[in-house]
Amino acid sequence: MSSRRLAVAITTAVLLAVGAAACESGDSGGKAGGGKIALLLPESQTTRYEQHDRPLFEAKVKQLCPDCEIIYSNAQQDQSRQQQQAEAALNNGAQVLVLDPVDGAAAATIVSLAKSKNVPVISYDRLIQNAPVDYYISFDNERVGQLQGESLVNRLKELGKTSGNIVMINGSPTDNNAKLFNKGAHSALDTSGFKTVPTPDFFTPEWKPENAQKFMEGQIAQLGKDGFVGVYAANDGTAGGAISAMRAAGITPVPPTTGQDAELAAIQRIVGGDQYMTVYKAFKPEAEQAAEVAVALVKGEKPSTDRTVNNGAVDVPSFLLEPQAVTKDNIKQTVVADNLYTVEQICTSTYSAACQAAGLT
Repeated sequence: MSSRRLAVAITTAVLLAVGAAACESGDSGGKAGGGKIALLLPESQTTRYEQHDRPLFEAKVKQLCPDCEIIYSNAQQDQSRQQQQAEAALNNGAQVLVLDPVDGAAAATIVSLAKSKNVPVISYDRLIQNAPVDYYISFDNERVGQLQGESLVNRLKELGKTSGNIVMINGSPTDNNAKLFNKGAHSALDTSGFKTVPTPDFFTPEWKPENAQKFMEGQIAQLGKDGFVGVYAANDGTAGGAISAMRAAGITPVPPTTGQDAELAAIQRIVGGDQYMTVYKAFKPEAEQAAEVAVALVKGEKPSTDRTVNNGAVDVPSFLLEPQAVTKDNIKQTVVADNLYTVEQICTSTYSAACQAAGLT
């Protein structure tokens, strides 16, 4: 081979090698190997996010895509901070946003920014409204409220009560899920013979237990200690605040009180008799479903689902999981069976006698 032909052959080989390397690196958008996935969670007032959602999501992503990088942020209930975190993630090369919004309406601006960069958005747990979201992964949130309302009514009737006031403590006014819980609860409560108070409905700023406690203190002062027969609390944090207010006022026994999220403290209150029920939303399948969809999107795939939820702008392809009502009678068959908590974690010395009585041994 002449020296010229040899030089041409070498040059061609080098160019092909460089082109192949480019296809396997940043130009592929992560489709041939790893990629960057942003997980943006809204707050830590609710213990589930840091204790369950984040580690479960991260573990599943690493299982499916060992080379994928997760950009994680928690907005601590601050919408402007979440906006900044989303912008930072996009500037850092995030190829998918998994966004659990502080404010479902305001988060539409984050979606618009992501779309301008051709980055898909998964609305996680809470629905982002009036924006072209790519996927929605959550639970049937109206069903959550319905389970709470039905459980409360059934318990009151078991206790021989057919009328009276139910103090209603809803979630954050900026959380679309809180509105869905409220709607589902009203579907069970409004025809029950009981009356929800106050009117209009109270929504707890930022889901903070201390805000729920202050509100409940005001209701006790207004209605009297015997002026209500039950408490609808939208989650375990607000339930804890309400129960603290009732305990401080000397109300014994505490009227049946609902909750949601199956927090450890709530499960212990249920065992001890202070809280009647909670709604268990199995965090593992929810977080893992989000991870599966996120990794598929990084790889350039489009997962299919036969369900959609309209968010005011589009019908969003959705994965909706089924919630479960948890009372003292089925703790072992739900949160213990799913390894969310062990009997030892629930049955500390404070609750050992109550656990034995409940068959948790």
